Amino acid sequence: MLQPDDIRAAAARIAPYIRRTPVLEVEGSPFGVSAPLSLKLEFLQHAGSFKARGAFNTLLSQPVPPAGVAAASGGNHGIAVAHAARALGHPARIFVPEISSPAKIAAIRERGAHLVVGGARYADALAACVAYEAESGALPIHAYDAWPTMAGQGTVGLEWEEQAPLDTVLVAVGGGGLIGGIAAWFGGRVRVVGVEPEGSRCLSASLEAGAPVDVTVESIAADSLGARNCGPRVFEVARRHVDRVVLVPDEAIRQAQRRLWHSLRVAAEPGGAAALAALVSGRYVPSPGERVGVLLCGANVSLDTIPV
Repeated sequence: MLQPDDIRAAAARIAPYIRRTPVLEVEGSPFGVSAPLSLKLEFLQHAGSFKARGAFNTLLSQPVPPAGVAAASGGNHGIAVAHAARALGHPARIFVPEISSPAKIAAIRERGAHLVVGGARYADALAACVAYEAESGALPIHAYDAWPTMAGQGTVGLEWEEQAPLDTVLVAVGGGGLIGGIAAWFGGRVRVVGVEPEGSRCLSASLEAGAPVDVTVESIAADSLGARNCGPRVFEVARRHVDRVVLVPDEAIRQAQRRLWHSLRVAAEPGGAAALAALVSGRYVPSPGERVGVLLCGANVSLDTIPV
Protein backbone atom coordinates (compact mmCIF):
# COMPACT_ATOMS: atom_id res chain seq x y z
CA MET A 1 0.00 0.00 0.00
CA LEU A 2 1.22 3.47 -0.85
CA GLN A 3 2.22 5.46 2.25
CA PRO A 4 2.78 9.20 2.83
CA ASP A 5 6.50 8.51 3.35
CA ASP A 6 6.65 7.11 -0.20
CA ILE A 7 5.19 10.37 -1.48
CA ARG A 8 7.60 12.47 0.59
CA ALA A 9 10.49 10.46 -0.85
CA ALA A 10 9.12 10.96 -4.37
CA ALA A 11 8.83 14.70 -3.78
CA ALA A 12 12.48 14.93 -2.76
CA ARG A 13 13.56 12.73 -5.69
CA ILE A 14 11.78 14.67 -8.42
CA ALA A 15 12.18 18.20 -7.01
CA PRO A 16 15.02 19.21 -9.39
CA TYR A 17 12.96 18.20 -12.42
CA ILE A 18 9.41 19.48 -11.84
CA ARG A 19 7.64 22.75 -11.19
CA ARG A 20 5.90 23.59 -7.95
CA THR A 21 2.66 24.67 -9.58
CA PRO A 22 0.69 27.60 -8.17
CA VAL A 23 -2.71 27.72 -6.51
CA LEU A 24 -5.15 30.43 -7.57
CA GLU A 25 -7.89 31.55 -5.20
CA VAL A 26 -10.94 32.64 -7.23
CA GLU A 27 -14.55 33.62 -6.71
CA GLY A 28 -16.78 30.60 -7.19
CA SER A 29 -19.73 32.35 -8.85
CA PRO A 30 -18.53 31.90 -12.47
CA PHE A 31 -18.34 28.18 -11.76
CA GLY A 32 -21.70 27.66 -10.10
CA VAL A 33 -20.88 28.01 -6.39
CA SER A 34 -21.07 30.90 -3.94
CA ALA A 35 -17.86 30.30 -1.98
CA PRO A 36 -14.28 30.91 -3.16
CA LEU A 37 -12.40 28.05 -4.80
CA SER A 38 -8.78 26.95 -4.64
CA LEU A 39 -7.64 26.04 -8.15
CA LYS A 40 -4.42 24.00 -8.34
CA LEU A 41 -2.90 24.95 -11.71
CA GLU A 42 -1.17 21.68 -12.45
CA PHE A 43 -1.56 22.19 -16.20
CA LEU A 44 1.45 24.53 -15.82
CA GLN A 45 3.60 21.48 -15.04
CA HIS A 46 6.32 20.43 -17.49
CA ALA A 47 4.74 18.62 -20.44
CA GLY A 48 1.37 20.23 -19.74
CA SER A 49 0.00 17.92 -17.07
CA PHE A 50 0.64 16.29 -13.70
CA LYS A 51 1.99 13.19 -15.48
CA ALA A 52 5.59 14.46 -15.39
CA ARG A 53 5.69 13.76 -11.66
CA GLY A 54 5.05 10.03 -11.98
CA ALA A 55 7.30 9.70 -15.02
CA PHE A 56 10.29 11.26 -13.30
CA ASN A 57 9.71 9.32 -10.09
CA THR A 58 9.67 6.02 -12.00
CA LEU A 59 12.83 6.78 -13.99
CA LEU A 60 14.74 8.06 -10.95
CA SER A 61 13.80 5.23 -8.61
CA GLN A 62 15.07 2.21 -10.59
CA PRO A 63 17.69 1.25 -13.20
CA VAL A 64 16.82 1.93 -16.83
CA PRO A 65 17.97 -0.77 -19.33
CA PRO A 66 19.78 0.06 -22.60
CA ALA A 67 16.48 -0.39 -24.47
CA GLY A 68 15.16 2.60 -22.57
CA VAL A 69 11.53 3.04 -21.55
CA ALA A 70 8.14 2.29 -23.04
CA ALA A 71 4.70 3.61 -22.24
CA ALA A 72 1.14 3.39 -23.49
CA SER A 73 -0.88 6.56 -23.26
CA GLY A 74 -3.90 8.48 -24.42
CA GLY A 75 -1.45 11.34 -24.83
CA ASN A 76 -0.49 13.13 -21.61
CA HIS A 77 1.41 10.24 -20.05
CA GLY A 78 3.28 9.77 -23.31
CA ILE A 79 4.26 13.43 -23.43
CA ALA A 80 5.49 13.25 -19.83
CA VAL A 81 7.49 10.05 -20.34
CA ALA A 82 9.05 11.46 -23.50
CA HIS A 83 9.94 14.65 -21.62
CA ALA A 84 11.43 12.82 -18.63
CA ALA A 85 13.32 10.31 -20.77
CA ARG A 86 14.90 13.07 -22.85
CA ALA A 87 15.83 15.05 -19.72
CA LEU A 88 17.54 11.99 -18.22
CA GLY A 89 19.13 10.73 -21.44
CA HIS A 90 17.08 7.59 -22.13
CA PRO A 91 15.40 6.42 -25.36
CA ALA A 92 11.62 6.21 -25.21
CA ARG A 93 8.96 4.48 -27.29
CA ILE A 94 5.39 5.70 -26.81
CA PHE A 95 2.23 3.87 -27.94
CA VAL A 96 -0.95 5.92 -28.40
CA PRO A 97 -4.39 5.09 -29.82
CA GLU A 98 -5.91 6.71 -32.86
CA ILE A 99 -8.18 8.90 -30.69
CA SER A 100 -5.20 10.83 -29.30
CA SER A 101 -5.44 14.49 -30.19
CA PRO A 102 -3.11 15.95 -32.84
CA ALA A 103 -1.80 18.39 -30.21
CA LYS A 104 -0.70 15.52 -27.96
CA ILE A 105 0.81 13.49 -30.80
CA ALA A 106 2.80 16.54 -31.91
CA ALA A 107 4.02 17.14 -28.35
CA ILE A 108 5.32 13.57 -28.05
CA ARG A 109 7.19 13.86 -31.36
CA GLU A 110 8.66 17.23 -30.34
CA ARG A 111 10.29 15.53 -27.35
CA GLY A 112 12.16 13.03 -29.49
CA ALA A 113 10.37 9.80 -28.57
CA HIS A 114 9.67 7.04 -31.08
CA LEU A 115 5.89 7.23 -31.53
CA VAL A 116 3.61 4.34 -32.47
CA VAL A 117 0.00 5.25 -33.27
CA GLY A 118 -2.50 2.41 -33.54
CA GLY A 119 -5.67 0.88 -32.17
CA ALA A 120 -9.00 2.48 -31.45
CA ARG A 121 -8.62 2.97 -27.69
CA TYR A 122 -6.03 3.15 -24.89
CA ALA A 123 -6.39 -0.57 -24.19
CA ASP A 124 -5.18 -1.33 -27.73
CA ALA A 125 -2.12 0.87 -27.31
CA LEU A 126 -1.41 -0.80 -23.97
CA ALA A 127 -1.49 -4.28 -25.52
CA ALA A 128 0.98 -3.21 -28.21
CA CYS A 129 3.22 -1.63 -25.58
CA VAL A 130 3.26 -4.75 -23.40
CA ALA A 131 4.27 -6.85 -26.41
CA TYR A 132 7.12 -4.45 -27.20
CA GLU A 133 8.35 -4.47 -23.60
CA ALA A 134 8.51 -8.28 -23.60
CA GLU A 135 10.42 -8.29 -26.87
CA SER A 136 12.86 -5.45 -26.16
CA GLY A 137 13.42 -5.47 -22.41
CA ALA A 138 12.43 -1.80 -22.17
CA LEU A 139 11.35 -0.50 -18.76
CA PRO A 140 7.54 -0.16 -18.63
CA ILE A 141 6.11 3.03 -17.16
CA HIS A 142 2.46 2.41 -16.45
CA ALA A 143 0.20 5.42 -16.78
CA TYR A 144 -1.56 4.87 -13.46
CA ASP A 145 -1.60 1.41 -11.79
CA ALA A 146 1.98 1.34 -10.50
CA TRP A 147 3.30 2.45 -7.12
CA PRO A 148 6.11 4.72 -8.45
CA THR A 149 3.64 6.44 -10.77
CA MET A 150 1.10 6.94 -7.99
CA ALA A 151 3.74 8.16 -5.53
CA GLY A 152 4.86 10.78 -8.04
CA GLN A 153 1.29 11.94 -8.66
CA GLY A 154 0.69 12.06 -4.92
CA THR A 155 3.18 14.92 -4.66
CA VAL A 156 0.41 17.14 -6.07
CA GLY A 157 -1.49 16.60 -2.81
CA LEU A 158 1.60 17.25 -0.68
CA GLU A 159 2.18 20.59 -2.42
CA TRP A 160 -1.46 21.59 -2.38
CA GLU A 161 -1.79 21.04 1.35
CA GLU A 162 1.18 23.36 1.91
CA GLN A 163 -0.39 26.05 -0.29
CA ALA A 164 -4.04 26.27 0.76
CA PRO A 165 -6.46 25.28 3.55
CA LEU A 166 -8.69 22.52 2.19
CA ASP A 167 -11.71 20.53 3.31
CA THR A 168 -12.41 18.82 -0.04
CA VAL A 169 -10.55 18.37 -3.30
CA LEU A 170 -12.14 17.46 -6.64
CA VAL A 171 -9.91 15.31 -8.85
CA ALA A 172 -10.57 14.02 -12.36
CA VAL A 173 -10.22 10.26 -12.80
CA GLY A 174 -8.95 8.41 -15.84
CA GLY A 175 -7.14 5.30 -14.70
CA GLY A 176 -6.90 6.67 -11.17
CA GLY A 177 -3.18 7.14 -10.57
CA LEU A 178 -3.65 10.82 -9.78
CA ILE A 179 -6.54 10.42 -7.36
CA GLY A 180 -4.88 7.35 -5.85
CA GLY A 181 -1.70 9.26 -5.06
CA ILE A 182 -3.55 12.31 -3.73
CA ALA A 183 -5.91 10.20 -1.61
CA ALA A 184 -3.00 8.21 -0.19
CA TRP A 185 -1.33 11.47 0.79
CA PHE A 186 -4.36 12.96 2.54
CA GLY A 187 -5.39 9.67 4.12
CA GLY A 188 -8.80 10.98 5.15
CA ARG A 189 -7.59 14.34 6.52
CA VAL A 190 -9.09 16.03 3.45
CA ARG A 191 -12.14 14.69 1.61
CA VAL A 192 -11.09 13.43 -1.84
CA VAL A 193 -13.87 13.30 -4.45
CA GLY A 194 -13.29 11.73 -7.84
CA VAL A 195 -14.90 13.07 -10.99
CA GLU A 196 -15.44 10.80 -14.01
CA PRO A 197 -17.20 11.35 -17.34
CA GLU A 198 -20.45 9.41 -17.54
CA GLY A 199 -19.04 7.59 -20.57
CA SER A 200 -15.74 6.62 -18.93
CA ARG A 201 -16.27 5.45 -15.37
CA CYS A 202 -13.85 2.67 -14.54
CA LEU A 203 -13.30 3.70 -10.91
CA SER A 204 -16.92 4.23 -9.90
CA ALA A 205 -17.94 0.98 -11.63
CA SER A 206 -15.18 -0.90 -9.82
CA LEU A 207 -16.10 0.54 -6.43
CA GLU A 208 -19.72 -0.45 -7.03
CA ALA A 209 -18.67 -3.97 -8.03
CA GLY A 210 -16.22 -4.38 -5.15
CA ALA A 211 -13.31 -5.19 -7.50
CA PRO A 212 -11.71 -3.77 -10.65
CA VAL A 213 -13.97 -4.28 -13.67
CA ASP A 214 -13.78 -3.39 -17.35
CA VAL A 215 -16.00 -0.65 -18.73
CA THR A 216 -16.72 0.71 -22.17
CA VAL A 217 -15.30 4.15 -22.94
CA GLU A 218 -17.04 6.88 -24.92
CA SER A 219 -16.41 10.49 -23.91
CA ILE A 220 -14.93 13.72 -25.22
CA ALA A 221 -12.29 13.26 -22.50
CA ALA A 222 -11.37 9.71 -23.57
CA ASP A 223 -7.86 10.65 -24.69
CA SER A 224 -6.96 11.47 -21.08
CA LEU A 225 -9.75 9.91 -18.98
CA GLY A 226 -10.25 6.81 -21.07
CA ALA A 227 -8.93 3.83 -19.09
CA ARG A 228 -11.03 0.66 -19.39
CA ASN A 229 -9.95 -0.72 -15.98
CA CYS A 230 -8.48 1.08 -12.98
CA GLY A 231 -6.31 -1.84 -11.88
CA PRO A 232 -5.85 -3.46 -8.45
CA ARG A 233 -3.46 -0.92 -6.89
CA VAL A 234 -5.59 2.10 -7.73
CA PHE A 235 -8.71 0.23 -6.60
CA GLU A 236 -7.25 -0.63 -3.21
CA VAL A 237 -6.17 2.94 -2.45
CA ALA A 238 -9.49 4.36 -3.68
CA ARG A 239 -11.49 1.85 -1.66
CA ARG A 240 -9.77 3.06 1.50
CA HIS A 241 -9.31 6.77 0.94
CA VAL A 242 -11.60 8.19 -1.78
CA ASP A 243 -14.78 9.63 -0.29
CA ARG A 244 -16.92 9.21 -3.41
CA VAL A 245 -16.91 9.46 -7.20
CA VAL A 246 -19.38 11.66 -9.09
CA LEU A 247 -20.21 11.36 -12.78
CA VAL A 248 -20.48 14.32 -15.16
CA PRO A 249 -21.90 14.51 -18.69
CA ASP A 250 -19.74 15.58 -21.60
CA GLU A 251 -21.72 18.81 -21.96
CA ALA A 252 -20.76 19.81 -18.40
CA ILE A 253 -17.11 19.24 -19.31
CA ARG A 254 -17.52 21.49 -22.35
CA GLN A 255 -19.21 24.11 -20.17
CA ALA A 256 -16.35 23.96 -17.67
CA GLN A 257 -13.90 24.51 -20.52
CA ARG A 258 -15.92 27.53 -21.66
CA ARG A 259 -16.06 29.07 -18.21
CA LEU A 260 -12.35 28.58 -17.61
CA TRP A 261 -11.61 30.30 -20.90
CA HIS A 262 -14.04 33.17 -20.47
CA SER A 263 -13.34 33.81 -16.77
CA LEU A 264 -9.63 33.09 -16.51
CA ARG A 265 -8.34 32.68 -20.09
CA VAL A 266 -7.29 29.14 -19.16
CA ALA A 267 -7.31 26.73 -22.11
CA ALA A 268 -7.99 23.37 -20.46
CA GLU A 269 -8.34 20.09 -22.31
CA PRO A 270 -11.55 18.16 -21.56
CA GLY A 271 -9.89 15.92 -18.98
CA GLY A 272 -8.27 18.96 -17.36
CA ALA A 273 -11.65 20.64 -16.93
CA ALA A 274 -13.55 17.54 -15.76
CA ALA A 275 -13.11 18.14 -12.03
CA LEU A 276 -14.57 21.64 -12.38
CA ALA A 277 -17.50 20.15 -14.32
CA ALA A 278 -18.68 18.56 -11.07
CA LEU A 279 -19.42 22.06 -9.73
CA VAL A 280 -20.69 23.52 -13.00
CA SER A 281 -23.21 20.69 -13.35
CA GLY A 282 -24.25 20.59 -9.70
CA ARG A 283 -23.12 16.96 -9.40
CA TYR A 284 -21.08 18.10 -6.39
CA VAL A 285 -22.63 20.80 -4.17
CA PRO A 286 -20.37 22.16 -1.40
CA SER A 287 -21.73 22.67 2.09
CA PRO A 288 -21.79 26.19 3.54
CA GLY A 289 -18.27 27.19 4.53
CA GLU A 290 -16.67 24.17 2.86
CA ARG A 291 -13.20 24.97 1.49
CA VAL A 292 -13.13 23.30 -1.91
CA GLY A 293 -10.09 22.78 -4.11
CA VAL A 294 -10.32 21.88 -7.80
CA LEU A 295 -7.42 20.30 -9.64
CA LEU A 296 -6.96 21.60 -13.18
CA CYS A 297 -4.72 18.82 -14.35
CA GLY A 298 -4.04 19.20 -18.09
CA ALA A 299 -3.90 21.72 -20.93
CA ASN A 300 -2.54 19.83 -23.91
CA VAL A 301 -5.18 21.14 -26.28
CA SER A 302 -5.39 23.05 -29.52
CA LEU A 303 -6.99 26.47 -29.01
CA ASP A 304 -9.30 25.92 -31.96
CA THR A 305 -10.97 23.03 -30.08
CA ILE A 306 -11.93 25.10 -27.02
CA PRO A 307 -15.74 25.46 -26.97
CA VAL A 308 -16.65 29.13 -26.95
